[in-house]
Amino acid sequence: MKLVVGLGNPGSKYEKTRHNVGFLVVEELARRWGYGKARRQFSGLLADGCIRQERVLLLEPQTYMNLSGTSVREATSFLKIATADLLVILDDLALPVGRLRIRQKGSAGGHNGLASVIQQLGTDEFCRLRIGIGQVGGDRMVSHVLGTFNAEEGPVISRAVRTAADAVECWVTEGPDLAMTKFNRSGEPDSKPE
Repeated sequence: MKLVVGLGNPGSKYEKTRHNVGFLVVEELARRWGYGKARRQFSGLLADGCIRQERVLLLEPQTYMNLSGTSVREATSFLKIATADLLVILDDLALPVGRLRIRQKGSAGGHNGLASVIQQLGTDEFCRLRIGIGQVGGDRMVSHVLGTFNAEEGPVISRAVRTAADAVECWVTEGPDLAMTKFNRSGEPDSKPE
């Protein structure tokens, strides 16, 4: 059994914001694989189903971004999910819009949601899939992450969400090493190096 967590903020106010790309990927996976309605559990919305014959739980923490770790800890603890079977999906300011990066461990890199997960689990040794939302500096950072994608970014992010779902499927069935090899270059599977 694996647990895939998409980070974001609950509520319609944040629904289409850059900070919620983790939610978008989880929702794409649920749609693709015919997951039923998510239920409230572990301070989040949990959907139970299968991806290519593997049982995969999809979780959207409803704690708001900065407390995401609470939901992840509750789920991993109760369900006895090993960190090797956990994948966290989040937005990343340091990556260009739509670029994907999968890592098996590492720091939070300034992301408060990921920092909360690391703090609550007591380890940074779990897989994470970062999706680039573009970089801005200084006072504009909060409005950027909590803002919506512009007309030019929208199609790029739509493709990135679909590709990120492909990357999760690869992680589930073929493991993190192959997922990194296939999707870390430009975000497109089997693309040529830049």
